[in-house]
Amino acid sequence: MAAPRKPEKPAPTPEKRPARGADPKAEKKPAARAATLPPHAPPRPLRKPEKKLDLVRSFKAEYSAGRDPMLLVIQPAAYLTVTGKGEPGGDEFQARLGVLYGAAFTIKSVQQEAGRDFKVAPLEGQYWGKGDVFKVAAAADWNWKLMVRVPEFVTRSDLKRALESLTKKGRDPAEAGVKLERLHEGECVQALHIGSYATEPETIERMDAFARERGLALKGRHHEIYLSDPRKVPPTKIRTILRYPVQDA
Repeated sequence: MAAPRKPEKPAPTPEKRPARGADPKAEKKPAARAATLPPHAPPRPLRKPEKKLDLVRSFKAEYSAGRDPMLLVIQPAAYLTVTGKGEPGGDEFQARLGVLYGAAFTIKSVQQEAGRDFKVAPLEGQYWGKGDVFKVAAAADWNWKLMVRVPEFVTRSDLKRALESLTKKGRDPAEAGVKLERLHEGECVQALHIGSYATEPETIERMDAFARERGLALKGRHHEIYLSDPRKVPPTKIRTILRYPVQDA
């Protein structure tokens, strides 16, 4: 009878070696828990970019009007402005308007990079004759101030840097005289005019009658807010908000 064979020793299990470049001591340690967050915590939400500020939406009541006149109180507001004299639409008017918009969009670009973006507001204008009195028939003698409303965080330093940037681009903002001003109008009568600028006297007459019925009188500068681009809209469909400050008659 043959002698029983000794059972063969099992082959030794090969030693598990750490991967190349790994720390052998680290292999024996349990994996470290993720820093600060618990194991089942939801991921942190990504930071949303700041919403673009729209001044027309923020002050909706001041930029809304129907054909029927209405009374409202206008809050103080900051504006970029340029002033001049003569009938609107002339060479001086257009040149200063171009610099005004150039300053507004330059400031917007800088503020956007700083995380405080805003939408450039629609063009506004004030018109007056001698002693702040507005006479529709004497357009050649009008004084005018073109205005673009800006957020309260815009400073004179921002305007100065914007004008310096325009100068480097070959513009001459000094001649246009762009300023940062604060406008205080208070209680006003306001109405929407639809049609050409030449027919505004009809709406102004209704505004005047509306004020007088309430023991008030129009005072100060005639104020227009342009909701339409006259280059793209027929004259009969131009929409313009007309505004007048009022006082006790």
